[in-house]
Amino acid sequence: MGFTINLKSQILVLDRENGEDSMPRKQLFAWNVSFSSDKQKKNLLELSNSAEYDRFFKNDQVLITLLNTDASFNGKTILENNGYFQMRLRNNDKKRVAPDYFMQYQWNGIWGLQNRAIAGCNARFKFWDDKTDDLFMSIGAFYEYEKWNPNLSSYAFGGNSQEIVYRHIPRLNLSAKTAVQLTKGIDLSAITFVQFPMNDAFSHFTQPRWFLDLNLNFDINKHLSMVLHYDQNIDYYRPLPIDTYFYNLNMGFQLKW
Repeated sequence: MGFTINLKSQILVLDRENGEDSMPRKQLFAWNVSFSSDKQKKNLLELSNSAEYDRFFKNDQVLITLLNTDASFNGKTILENNGYFQMRLRNNDKKRVAPDYFMQYQWNGIWGLQNRAIAGCNARFKFWDDKTDDLFMSIGAFYEYEKWNPNLSSYAFGGNSQEIVYRHIPRLNLSAKTAVQLTKGIDLSAITFVQFPMNDAFSHFTQPRWFLDLNLNFDINKHLSMVLHYDQNIDYYRPLPIDTYFYNLNMGFQLKW
């Protein structure tokens, strides 16, 4: 059995060029969920869930809350367990320059990342924001705490060391976001982050983490969209012997109201 309206993304519904950016509202909610169950030797269960809630305030500030979880089970064995919870407080694209405060909690059992907690602030610059396209860039810094554990049951890589690794890393954060309305009801949105480690007297500064997220959106009606999604994560500074490059490509549906 299966039911799927699935999307994994860090592109905000709030930041799309879908003709709704100027509509007055107090809140926005979008939800994506998928569930599948297959009977093999054991019951294979897959769950995926993501949600975005935006609360708008009279002083042109917006509080953004994001939640994304993915899990797979083969009987009682955990095959996949990853996700993140993020909160951001920023200006709602009214000022040329404004602070963007954020914090995030993340985990990924396949990588051996038991948990990662970050908190920081960016200076967000608006280069332009028209009805059909926009461009924003940010520069800032955040502090990152990580616990890497190769003994997790869902850890999918090898290596001789089974030691738990703790890391405390300040990072320089550069980001850019754009969205373009290609035609009525179709828009492309993209966001990228490059994060440079500044620990150990900047000795790892040339080993950044690069994240890219792309969405092609097709509006079916006011509340339903079809989405083609791609994201990639490249990190040259990992404490466990896992791959440098990961990507995700999927197509699904998004509910919003």
